[in-house]
Amino acid sequence: MSESCALTPDIQAIYAARPKNCSQAEWRARVNLAACYRLAARQGWDDIIYTHISLRLPGRDDVFLINPFGLRFDEICASNLLLIDLQGKVVDGTDRRANPSGFAIHGAVHRARKDAHCVIHLHTDATIAVSALQCGLLPLSQHAMRFWNDIAYHDYAGLAFSRQEQEQLVLELGSHPAMLLRNHGSLTCGRTVAEAYILMDTLERACRIQLSAMSTGAELHVPAPDVLAQTHRQLLPGSQPEGLLEWPALLRRLQQSDPDFCL
Repeated sequence: MSESCALTPDIQAIYAARPKNCSQAEWRARVNLAACYRLAARQGWDDIIYTHISLRLPGRDDVFLINPFGLRFDEICASNLLLIDLQGKVVDGTDRRANPSGFAIHGAVHRARKDAHCVIHLHTDATIAVSALQCGLLPLSQHAMRFWNDIAYHDYAGLAFSRQEQEQLVLELGSHPAMLLRNHGSLTCGRTVAEAYILMDTLERACRIQLSAMSTGAELHVPAPDVLAQTHRQLLPGSQPEGLLEWPALLRRLQQSDPDFCL
């Protein structure tokens, strides 16, 4: 699915610096992915130079955009993103370096899910903490209800991420939009960068709210199952990806604070 949002004049200007040797579709994808990295940094979701956000190149099933290994999230811009293949090998003709082991999770999800154009994998305090709870994510907030019976879990198996574990992860992920990797972090996948980002933002908020509620030591209130099921249905996006309205607003905010992301 192409990376798109409402092309008002202010949004059009964000995509205007396209190099002559880059197609419009690829440049829009690069700008949106760079924006996602910068927004994640603003949220404090980065882990120095670790974790990744990957995006399938428009019109291709075998080539992906990702951050160069060694750059912080807040250093990413549209022009310095790498092109890699499914093995994590750089294929853009440069001598820059990717992190093949870091792409193991992303590559597995991209291979298994044609709808997973963008995959975000993070190591944030809130999602790791909730992933370490036996109960996992509880439906204590409207944010969490977006994932009611619609989030996957994967048990921790160490640093090495073998082919066998990749197969197990995608089996557990199934068609869910999000996953908590036990004692490790979080993952969301979207049809667009905007959708993957909004899902991660929703999951992050749900985890922070749960931890805040649990920290009081008071008895937790969980709505009735029929209310949870109804709310989950109401929050589903339908045929259009999530983030169509939110993404232009986020781009405008970023253009004001970090205007070099789109260069």
